[in-house]
Amino acid sequence: MKKLRWQVLVVFLSLIGIGVLLLGQDKPLLSGIEGQKQPVAGGSYTEALIGAPARLNPLLDFYNQVDYDVDSLIYSRLINFDDRGLPHGDLAKDWGISQDGKRYSFSIRKNAFWHDGKPVTSDDVVFTIDLLKNDEMPTPEDIREFWKQVEVIALDDKTLQFTLPEPFSPFLDYLNIGILPKHLLEGLAPREIIASTFNLQPIGSGPFQFKTLELDAEVISGIELERFDGYYAAKPFLEQLNFRYYPNAQSALDALTNGEVQGVGGIPNEVLQKVLEDENLQLFASRLPRLAMIYLNLDNSKLPFFKEPEIRRALMQGLNRNWIINHLLKGQAVLANGPIFPENWAFYNTSGAVDYNPERALELLKEAGYTIPAEGGQARQKDGVSMKFELVHPDTALYTAIAERIQKDWARLGVVVSLKAVSNEELLQNYLEKRNYQAALVELDFSRSPDPDPYPFWHQGQIVSGQNYAQWDDRQVSEYLEQARVLDDLNERIRRYRNFQVRFAGELPALPLFYPIYSFAVDRSINGVSVGPLFDPSDRFANIASWFTRTAPQAQIFATATPNP
Repeated sequence: MKKLRWQVLVVFLSLIGIGVLLLGQDKPLLSGIEGQKQPVAGGSYTEALIGAPARLNPLLDFYNQVDYDVDSLIYSRLINFDDRGLPHGDLAKDWGISQDGKRYSFSIRKNAFWHDGKPVTSDDVVFTIDLLKNDEMPTPEDIREFWKQVEVIALDDKTLQFTLPEPFSPFLDYLNIGILPKHLLEGLAPREIIASTFNLQPIGSGPFQFKTLELDAEVISGIELERFDGYYAAKPFLEQLNFRYYPNAQSALDALTNGEVQGVGGIPNEVLQKVLEDENLQLFASRLPRLAMIYLNLDNSKLPFFKEPEIRRALMQGLNRNWIINHLLKGQAVLANGPIFPENWAFYNTSGAVDYNPERALELLKEAGYTIPAEGGQARQKDGVSMKFELVHPDTALYTAIAERIQKDWARLGVVVSLKAVSNEELLQNYLEKRNYQAALVELDFSRSPDPDPYPFWHQGQIVSGQNYAQWDDRQVSEYLEQARVLDDLNERIRRYRNFQVRFAGELPALPLFYPIYSFAVDRSINGVSVGPLFDPSDRFANIASWFTRTAPQAQIFATATPNP
């Protein structure tokens, strides 16, 4: 109210000034001042989620996106990240890093409370991390093994310290996980926590708190959240959030057009056009943390041409990636030119974009000595080796269509490609991990990893048993990546990653294709929505505190001046 009264006082004083200026005018003037719209607390938002709820627990939602979406509003984390991937304190008021890069000390906000009114303490964080380490919890193995190497202790109620075995700059990524209340779950075995009613009546410390479940024939059909007025940060304008669950995109879209909900999270391409045609809807789109690319097995002795950078460049220039994006992805992707996402703090524009240029691609092949045999052979040859290879790809309709287009593009260069469709699990386990492939079309998922850390995918030490599936053996690149993941100075890390990206653009050890886009639709009655690059689909709620449906009444004040006699 003080703020509103101050605005009215400013208007009143301004009118006095205007009246003074009007004195001396020969003709009466009408001056209209219209108050600017100001959001006020109140209202609600209902969103359709495609899927089914399981457990609203941040340690149990790794494999269910719709649970993660809701949990992102109920639970707080020590650290959050902005849309550039830079860390900001959430529960953590501030933090410090020791000179050797091994110890991280955090101070928790004094005004952080659980939804039941109890204060959030360091013990809650230690309790959550200890559960992550427990072999009986269904935590992803890599996360569990990581935390087993980290010691965490509470120094007092509001400060705690993590000790790492060695410096590791991406460590803050691992703190972007919801914290659980120790006072409600202490003493329960992991199997009891998994089965606990807490998972359907959760208590967190985030901006919204659980209110009730909606049931349809004993099946959860919706969840209601309400604003938590004891939240330590900016409090949302919306007083209620509702989520309703639908089995597929079409039923969710039907609910939107029928007015049952006001938004849909995740608009697939098959219903995108209908959303675009609806004047009552706003469509928001942003890049997902995923990268589609083609791996070339650089260590396959039967395919020596993959070792030649100019051949890899020719293959890249022979790909009409824009056609793939426009026709197969309905425009819902961004052209990719490297392994680090644009807008990320580590991204460097190398100006190394490889445009579609089949004529230049043919020239590069000829300059490298690859020719099409005069006797009518279809594959380009050099020293008796034909440019023939197999491209293994996911067996989805979309990626099969993409693979077929790649096959067609390369056939125009005289490169013969056979296709093999396999499940994603088989592609990873039987081909990539065993290095038992020639070329592979893949989509890498970097969800919930704001720090780019390309080390696992491109370092020499990851060639044999790690994730360097291309088997790129480059000592200079490996040194850049080694240094970048242990340095504390952000500017120094940026410099190393810049060097890495320049080297990648020059060598093209793999062929980047595109970054997929995530779209969500919101009714025009919902204001204040904005979205930046996503590290997870739930990041669409990053500015939920600014969403609003209600505004203060607009003031219209008119002043009429009487001419000076």
